[in-house]
Amino acid sequence: MAQCGGRVVRRAARSPVAGRDRRPRRTLGRRPGGGPCGGAPRRRLDRGRHLRGFFACLYFAGLRPAEALGLRVQDCHLPATGWGRLVLAKSKPQANKKWTDSGAAHDDRGLKHRADEEGRPVPIPPELVAILREHVDEFGAHEDGRLFRTSRGGVISIGTYCEAWKAARHLALTPEQVASSLAARPYDLRHAAVSLWLNAGVAAPEVAERAGHGVDVLLKVYAKCIDGGAEISNRRIEDALAA
Repeated sequence: MAQCGGRVVRRAARSPVAGRDRRPRRTLGRRPGGGPCGGAPRRRLDRGRHLRGFFACLYFAGLRPAEALGLRVQDCHLPATGWGRLVLAKSKPQANKKWTDSGAAHDDRGLKHRADEEGRPVPIPPELVAILREHVDEFGAHEDGRLFRTSRGGVISIGTYCEAWKAARHLALTPEQVASSLAARPYDLRHAAVSLWLNAGVAAPEVAERAGHGVDVLLKVYAKCIDGGAEISNRRIEDALAA
């Protein structure tokens, strides 16, 4: 089960769609948590433990939930040491069955802001590499390669992973934090990831590439999230002038 704690950073509330509320919300600023694969899982899928890797992908790699649901073992480069890489190819957004091409609640879709069949490489830190290696070793993968699925091999619903996240918040946060908007939704883990990267000084084009945003959208949505940005910029200008 994902854990959460640490400092808080600010970010814009929603995705960059015209007219949506962009009031700042509160998201987590640090981590949510502390082999060969086959078709069938190695053990019965305990929902909470099985979703640990799913939530970790949202935070450490900045994936959208639908992208994490579509993540396959063949999309993952998970070395024994150091950084790894995900090459995202598909997402599985949930919609009303009557609006999907297949008649199921989830359709296979390409990635947002990408041409059909265009993947998105995402470097992942050693913490996520270790979590995903443990996940594959413990649960294996579905016959189509998906890492995260129901006990019958289906796609995990929004309600299921939101319920698990709600339980995780009650375990990991104080009652005051539970009552607040701190990491209220699983999607807030993605916002926390992007905010963390920007606060760490990663260049906006690189952050946009990893997150699957355009740079203009990234700067518009996350313009208010960088704590102490003016002070950092002032120090850099002073250093440049003194050089």
